[in-house]
Amino acid sequence: MAAEQMADAGAGPPARPLDAIDRDILRMLQRDGRASIRSVAERVHVSRANAYARINRLIDDGVIRGFSARVDHERAGQGASAYITLKIVQNSWRTVRERLQELPGAAHIALVSGDFDVLLLVHTADNRALRELVLTKIQSIPEVLSTRTLLVFEETDLDSSASPQPPQPLQSPPSPPEL
Repeated sequence: MAAEQMADAGAGPPARPLDAIDRDILRMLQRDGRASIRSVAERVHVSRANAYARINRLIDDGVIRGFSARVDHERAGQGASAYITLKIVQNSWRTVRERLQELPGAAHIALVSGDFDVLLLVHTADNRALRELVLTKIQSIPEVLSTRTLLVFEETDLDSSASPQPPQPLQSPPSPPEL
């Protein structure tokens, strides 16, 4: 799982209210986490110093939890994805969460309400690896009472309001003109 740890609900001081500029910065960084401070400042019409201070405040307040790449899991050798629902022993959420975070391919874990308690998104190399993950790793957790696996046939990333742009290669500085 990513280096980010899932925080307990309500942990830490409450974040300051976000204004329209903060929300614009968040939308922009969700579309392109590699955007420069300069481009952020230009697009939201504030100074670079203001953009830098706002981004740092959003990070310090825990609104921005980190920066990451959106991965095409199939192209990265993880051709099977599934949502796995789990029913767990009452009051065992923290223990189960710790065990699930250690699983290879675990991408998202949520404590939910309804017919099951936990929703887990996993990415594995293939269906055989998925079966091993469910039958030998997840179902061996003592607090897991039952599981149900839902294969993902196709998915669309909705993390940004615009369609993802292919990453642009880093450009080397221009050569000095020849005289």
